[in-house]
Amino acid sequence: MLLVLSFFLFSLISVEGQNLQQDTISDIEGNVYKTVKIGRYEWMAENLRTTTYNEGTKIPNITEYSAWANLSNGAYCWYNNDESNAEEFGALYNWYAVNTGKLCPDGWRIPTDEDWKYLEGYVDTHFEVGDTVWDNLGSQGYDAGRRLKAKEKWKLGGNGTDDFGFSALPGGERSGRDGNFFILGGNGFWWSNTEDGQANAIFRCIIYALPDISRNSHDKKFGFSVRCIRDN
Repeated sequence: MLLVLSFFLFSLISVEGQNLQQDTISDIEGNVYKTVKIGRYEWMAENLRTTTYNEGTKIPNITEYSAWANLSNGAYCWYNNDESNAEEFGALYNWYAVNTGKLCPDGWRIPTDEDWKYLEGYVDTHFEVGDTVWDNLGSQGYDAGRRLKAKEKWKLGGNGTDDFGFSALPGGERSGRDGNFFILGGNGFWWSNTEDGQANAIFRCIIYALPDISRNSHDKKFGFSVRCIRDN
Protein backbone atom coordinates (compact mmCIF):
# COMPACT_ATOMS: atom_id res chain seq x y z
CA MET A 1 0.00 0.00 0.00
CA LEU A 2 1.38 3.39 -1.02
CA LEU A 3 1.59 5.87 1.87
CA VAL A 4 1.42 9.55 0.92
CA LEU A 5 3.97 10.60 3.54
CA SER A 6 6.43 7.79 3.01
CA PHE A 7 9.57 7.08 1.06
CA PHE A 8 9.88 5.13 -2.14
CA LEU A 9 12.73 2.94 -3.32
CA PHE A 10 16.21 4.34 -2.91
CA SER A 11 18.29 4.80 -6.02
CA LEU A 12 22.05 5.14 -6.15
CA ILE A 13 23.22 7.67 -8.72
CA SER A 14 26.89 8.28 -9.38
CA VAL A 15 27.86 11.96 -9.66
CA GLU A 16 31.55 12.71 -10.15
CA GLY A 17 32.52 9.51 -8.37
CA GLN A 18 30.01 9.88 -5.53
CA ASN A 19 27.06 7.61 -4.89
CA LEU A 20 24.06 9.76 -4.07
CA GLN A 21 21.29 8.14 -2.06
CA GLN A 22 18.13 9.63 -3.48
CA ASP A 23 14.50 9.15 -2.55
CA THR A 24 11.18 11.01 -2.66
CA ILE A 25 8.78 12.46 -0.09
CA SER A 26 5.25 13.81 -0.45
CA ASP A 27 3.62 16.71 1.39
CA ILE A 28 0.03 16.87 2.64
CA GLU A 29 -1.18 18.06 -0.78
CA GLY A 30 0.50 15.20 -2.61
CA ASN A 31 3.33 17.25 -4.08
CA VAL A 32 6.30 14.92 -4.56
CA TYR A 33 9.87 16.09 -3.89
CA LYS A 34 13.20 14.48 -4.61
CA THR A 35 15.39 14.06 -1.54
CA VAL A 36 19.09 13.38 -1.08
CA LYS A 37 21.22 12.18 1.81
CA ILE A 38 24.19 14.43 2.57
CA GLY A 39 26.22 13.38 5.58
CA ARG A 40 24.02 12.86 8.62
CA TYR A 41 20.93 14.51 7.14
CA GLU A 42 18.42 13.91 4.40
CA TRP A 43 17.44 17.10 2.55
CA MET A 44 14.70 17.93 0.12
CA ALA A 45 16.38 18.44 -3.26
CA GLU A 46 13.61 20.83 -4.32
CA ASN A 47 12.07 23.92 -2.78
CA LEU A 48 8.89 23.42 -0.77
CA ARG A 49 5.67 24.39 -2.54
CA THR A 50 2.90 23.35 -0.17
CA THR A 51 0.03 25.78 0.37
CA THR A 52 -1.30 23.82 3.35
CA TYR A 53 0.20 23.28 6.80
CA ASN A 54 0.81 19.63 7.69
CA GLU A 55 -2.26 19.53 9.97
CA GLY A 56 -4.57 20.61 7.13
CA THR A 57 -4.92 24.37 7.61
CA LYS A 58 -4.55 26.45 4.45
CA ILE A 59 -1.66 28.92 4.46
CA PRO A 60 -2.76 32.46 3.50
CA ASN A 61 -1.67 33.40 -0.01
CA ILE A 62 -0.95 37.13 0.17
CA THR A 63 -0.65 38.81 -3.23
CA GLU A 64 -1.14 42.49 -2.38
CA TYR A 65 2.17 44.24 -1.86
CA SER A 66 1.54 46.42 1.19
CA ALA A 67 -0.42 43.63 2.88
CA TRP A 68 2.62 41.33 2.60
CA ALA A 69 4.89 43.98 4.12
CA ASN A 70 2.58 44.42 7.10
CA LEU A 71 2.12 40.76 8.01
CA SER A 72 2.85 39.32 11.43
CA ASN A 73 1.44 35.85 10.73
CA GLY A 74 2.38 33.01 8.40
CA ALA A 75 1.88 33.42 4.65
CA TYR A 76 3.20 32.31 1.27
CA CYS A 77 3.26 33.58 -2.29
CA TRP A 78 4.55 32.60 -5.71
CA TYR A 79 7.28 34.72 -7.26
CA ASN A 80 5.58 37.70 -8.99
CA ASN A 81 2.28 36.16 -7.81
CA ASP A 82 2.62 33.84 -10.81
CA GLU A 83 1.74 30.24 -10.03
CA SER A 84 3.62 29.06 -13.12
CA ASN A 85 6.78 29.51 -11.00
CA ALA A 86 5.55 26.98 -8.43
CA GLU A 87 6.71 23.69 -9.92
CA GLU A 88 10.26 24.80 -10.65
CA PHE A 89 11.07 27.29 -7.89
CA GLY A 90 8.57 26.46 -5.15
CA ALA A 91 6.85 28.98 -2.90
CA LEU A 92 8.22 31.92 -0.96
CA TYR A 93 7.30 31.85 2.75
CA ASN A 94 7.72 34.46 5.43
CA TRP A 95 9.43 33.39 8.64
CA TYR A 96 6.16 33.41 10.56
CA ALA A 97 5.09 30.42 8.47
CA VAL A 98 8.44 28.75 9.21
CA ASN A 99 7.94 29.36 12.93
CA THR A 100 4.65 27.47 13.05
CA GLY A 101 6.61 24.20 12.85
CA LYS A 102 3.91 22.95 10.47
CA LEU A 103 5.35 23.59 7.01
CA CYS A 104 7.23 20.34 6.48
CA PRO A 105 5.78 16.85 5.98
CA ASP A 106 5.46 14.70 9.10
CA GLY A 107 8.86 13.60 10.36
CA TRP A 108 10.62 16.48 8.64
CA ARG A 109 11.59 19.94 9.90
CA ILE A 110 13.02 23.31 8.89
CA PRO A 111 16.84 23.24 9.23
CA THR A 112 18.45 25.17 12.06
CA ASP A 113 21.37 27.52 11.56
CA GLU A 114 23.61 24.71 12.86
CA ASP A 115 22.18 22.29 10.30
CA TRP A 116 23.12 24.71 7.53
CA LYS A 117 26.62 25.09 8.97
CA TYR A 118 27.03 21.32 8.90
CA LEU A 119 25.90 21.15 5.27
CA GLU A 120 28.29 23.92 4.26
CA GLY A 121 31.26 22.29 5.95
CA TYR A 122 30.39 18.88 4.54
CA VAL A 123 30.34 20.05 0.90
CA ASP A 124 33.05 22.75 0.88
CA THR A 125 36.48 21.67 -0.37
CA HIS A 126 38.53 24.06 1.82
CA PHE A 127 36.67 24.47 5.13
CA GLU A 128 35.42 21.46 7.08
CA VAL A 129 32.49 20.92 9.41
CA GLY A 130 33.12 22.83 12.63
CA ASP A 131 35.43 25.44 11.11
CA THR A 132 34.77 28.86 12.64
CA VAL A 133 34.42 30.37 9.17
CA TRP A 134 30.84 29.10 9.16
CA ASP A 135 30.00 31.29 12.15
CA ASN A 136 30.63 34.48 10.18
CA LEU A 137 27.96 36.68 8.67
CA GLY A 138 28.19 37.50 4.98
CA SER A 139 30.00 35.46 2.33
CA GLN A 140 31.74 32.44 3.80
CA GLY A 141 33.58 29.34 2.76
CA TYR A 142 35.23 28.62 -0.57
CA ASP A 143 33.00 26.73 -3.00
CA ALA A 144 30.03 25.38 -1.05
CA GLY A 145 27.61 27.49 -3.11
CA ARG A 146 28.89 26.26 -6.45
CA ARG A 147 28.80 22.63 -5.29
CA LEU A 148 25.19 22.99 -4.11
CA LYS A 149 23.86 24.89 -7.13
CA ALA A 150 21.89 23.14 -9.83
CA LYS A 151 23.57 22.75 -13.21
CA GLU A 152 21.02 24.98 -14.95
CA LYS A 153 18.58 27.88 -14.43
CA TRP A 154 21.20 30.26 -12.95
CA LYS A 155 21.68 33.36 -15.11
CA LEU A 156 24.87 34.59 -16.81
CA GLY A 157 26.83 31.38 -16.49
CA GLY A 158 26.26 31.11 -12.76
CA ASN A 159 25.31 27.43 -12.80
CA GLY A 160 26.86 25.07 -10.31
CA THR A 161 28.27 21.56 -10.33
CA ASP A 162 25.54 20.04 -8.09
CA ASP A 163 28.05 17.55 -6.65
CA PHE A 164 25.67 16.31 -3.94
CA GLY A 165 22.29 16.40 -5.70
CA PHE A 166 21.08 19.36 -3.63
CA SER A 167 20.10 21.19 -6.84
CA ALA A 168 19.82 24.69 -5.37
CA LEU A 169 17.80 27.00 -7.63
CA PRO A 170 17.63 30.82 -7.75
CA GLY A 171 14.06 31.30 -6.52
CA GLY A 172 14.50 34.99 -5.70
CA GLU A 173 12.88 36.76 -2.77
CA ARG A 174 9.97 38.93 -1.72
CA SER A 175 10.78 42.05 0.26
CA GLY A 176 9.34 42.45 3.74
CA ARG A 177 9.58 46.23 3.35
CA ASP A 178 7.35 46.86 0.34
CA GLY A 179 6.26 43.44 -0.93
CA ASN A 180 8.22 43.68 -4.19
CA PHE A 181 9.90 40.67 -5.83
CA PHE A 182 13.59 40.48 -6.70
CA ILE A 183 16.32 38.40 -8.38
CA LEU A 184 14.58 35.31 -9.76
CA GLY A 185 17.27 33.48 -11.70
CA GLY A 186 20.05 35.30 -9.89
CA ASN A 187 19.93 34.48 -6.19
CA GLY A 188 18.46 31.78 -4.01
CA PHE A 189 17.44 32.44 -0.39
CA TRP A 190 16.52 29.80 2.20
CA TRP A 191 15.27 30.25 5.75
CA SER A 192 16.63 28.56 8.84
CA ASN A 193 14.35 28.22 11.86
CA THR A 194 16.84 30.20 14.00
CA GLU A 195 15.84 33.63 15.23
CA ASP A 196 18.19 36.59 15.46
CA GLY A 197 16.45 38.86 17.91
CA GLN A 198 12.78 39.77 17.92
CA ALA A 199 12.48 41.00 14.33
CA ASN A 200 15.03 38.94 12.36
CA ALA A 201 15.96 35.36 11.54
CA ILE A 202 18.99 33.63 10.00
CA PHE A 203 18.96 32.61 6.33
CA ARG A 204 21.29 31.42 3.58
CA CYS A 205 21.85 32.99 0.18
CA ILE A 206 23.60 31.64 -2.91
CA ILE A 207 24.44 34.17 -5.64
CA TYR A 208 24.79 33.39 -9.34
CA ALA A 209 28.18 35.12 -9.69
CA LEU A 210 29.84 33.67 -6.57
CA PRO A 211 31.07 30.17 -5.63
CA ASP A 212 30.64 30.60 -1.87
CA ILE A 213 27.54 30.86 0.31
CA SER A 214 26.24 33.72 2.42
CA ARG A 215 24.92 33.53 5.99
CA ASN A 216 22.88 36.54 7.05
CA SER A 217 19.97 37.83 9.10
CA HIS A 218 16.84 39.45 7.71
CA ASP A 219 13.43 40.72 8.72
CA LYS A 220 10.99 37.87 9.33
CA LYS A 221 8.56 39.50 6.89
CA PHE A 222 10.72 38.61 3.87
CA GLY A 223 9.65 35.79 1.57
CA PHE A 224 12.31 33.13 1.05
CA SER A 225 12.41 29.55 -0.18
CA VAL A 226 12.31 26.60 2.22
CA ARG A 227 14.02 23.22 2.23
CA CYS A 228 12.99 20.57 4.74
CA ILE A 229 15.38 18.17 6.46
CA ARG A 230 15.34 15.05 8.59
CA ASP A 231 18.01 13.18 10.52
CA ASN A 232 19.63 10.44 8.45
